[in-house]
Amino acid sequence: MTTISGEPGTRGALDGPPGSGTATDWTADARFFEYSTAADPIGSGHTTKVPIVTFPSTLYRDGPSRVVPLDLSAELGITTGPATSPGLLASFLRIEAGEELTLGPDATSQLLYVIGGRGHTTLAGTGDVIAWEEGDFVTLPAAGDGPPAATHHAVDPATLYWVHDEPLLRYLGVRAAGPRFRATKFPRAAAEAELQAIAAAPGAGARSRVSVLLANAAQEQTLTITHVLWAMFGLLPTGQVQRPHRHQSVALDLILGCEPGCYTLLGTRVDEEGEIIDPIRVDWEAGGAFVTPPGLWHAHVNESGAPAHLVPIQDAGLQTYLRSLDIRFVPPT
Repeated sequence: MTTISGEPGTRGALDGPPGSGTATDWTADARFFEYSTAADPIGSGHTTKVPIVTFPSTLYRDGPSRVVPLDLSAELGITTGPATSPGLLASFLRIEAGEELTLGPDATSQLLYVIGGRGHTTLAGTGDVIAWEEGDFVTLPAAGDGPPAATHHAVDPATLYWVHDEPLLRYLGVRAAGPRFRATKFPRAAAEAELQAIAAAPGAGARSRVSVLLANAAQEQTLTITHVLWAMFGLLPTGQVQRPHRHQSVALDLILGCEPGCYTLLGTRVDEEGEIIDPIRVDWEAGGAFVTPPGLWHAHVNESGAPAHLVPIQDAGLQTYLRSLDIRFVPPT
């Protein structure tokens, strides 16, 4: 690394305007690296990798109303605030009956999945109310005149999975200036009907995934639930192995329901038959969550006696728009 010599920590005009008398240094922060030593800071360990981490349902099963951030900022070397991936923060929300949580992240996109319970969300500014119950998805945009505050009120004891992109905005040093989509509800009944139709279609068992991708009408280019977020409502049928695939977005996976014997295999390489070499196994827990790092091959396996369901959420809307998602599938057997 080469550093330009100059007055340390000073910034100004090296040669100021005529008559200004200034002679401070604009070059103090400039650095130069030989290409091969800095082209891959993740591979060299300078930038930390996204870890494989599980979050059990015991984090939110009992206790008072609260937000439970799934915070990996220390592992990711992020000092600006909590984050589960470089661009997203996932949290569990627990709200006791008759209580509420008012939340206002500076985010362009919020996604809520109702793990259990019943309630409603009141949007700041407009006062609009969105009712929700177990199995519903709700997306909230940025507000036009400030952080997108919303108040979540539980009629029955409620638990929700909440994901937003505030870490991305913190990294960019920007604020959410206005909405890119309208607040949208994806009812459980409609999502389940779509999934059942897909599962019953001829050849469903041969597909890489038996799943519904949730999308917003405003996202015609990316076909995603918001311009940043991507979400899937998936089925892992009994006795099925969903073959490996990989992508460059981090997946924040929520397991909705499963019996022992459901798990994900993850690894960096696949063999000639498309099987993951020396995989890491992550066992599923109903109501738990785990992180799938970018670039890893991963396959889902159901060796239990019952079907299982999952909801992965990613920043793949942004990655798709940037043309960097690079999703790949192993060839069919």
